[in-house]
Amino acid sequence: MRVLVAEDERMLADSIAEGLRAEAIAVDVVYDGDAALERLGVNDYDVLLLDRDLPVVHGDEVCRAVAGSDAHVRVLMLTAASSVPARVEGLSLGADDYLPKPFAFEELLARVYALGRRARPADPPTFERAGIRLDPSHHEVFRDGRYVHLARKEFAVLAELLRANGTVVSAERLLEKVWDEHTDPFTNTVRVTLMKLRRKLGEPAVIETIPGVGYRIP
Repeated sequence: MRVLVAEDERMLADSIAEGLRAEAIAVDVVYDGDAALERLGVNDYDVLLLDRDLPVVHGDEVCRAVAGSDAHVRVLMLTAASSVPARVEGLSLGADDYLPKPFAFEELLARVYALGRRARPADPPTFERAGIRLDPSHHEVFRDGRYVHLARKEFAVLAELLRANGTVVSAERLLEKVWDEHTDPFTNTVRVTLMKLRRKLGEPAVIETIPGVGYRIP
């Protein structure tokens, strides 16, 4: 999953991003509405955490732009205005959910996951393929009944490969969904992560490399 945090309170924005990254979620952060619109036009996000009172371009305008586009990104509006009329107004702008400040991070995380499921076809409770069972809710992976301890990025890469249901996933797609925008697109981080993942999953190898195309679990 990839999330854009658009919040002008920098400490709050960075704190949210840090918490989401700890959950193996790829996160980009911007501090004004103009930058949010620029990122939305370039990257494919699953969820937008949108502060309503953004500078430069107001959060309401960002929300209207998203609602009027063909983007599949889901919008969680964040604001200090918690009255019922304020919530109704925010939802009427096209937001998918509304969370008043202050909020508990656990609730924010649960709402992000719920919106992420709505941004794409619903995932099954667990992914099972080629002897691998991945449980997203408990962050657990088993290979032929053996527990496999994975780092966050390894877990996220494996989830994307299993989500593809046997089709090929390009390295570019993995970078887009698992890493954030600060990752060098020419880095070998995908290859290195896959090497570590293969080693931890053990033999026989289940991740197949399609030269010049990408990776799959057939």
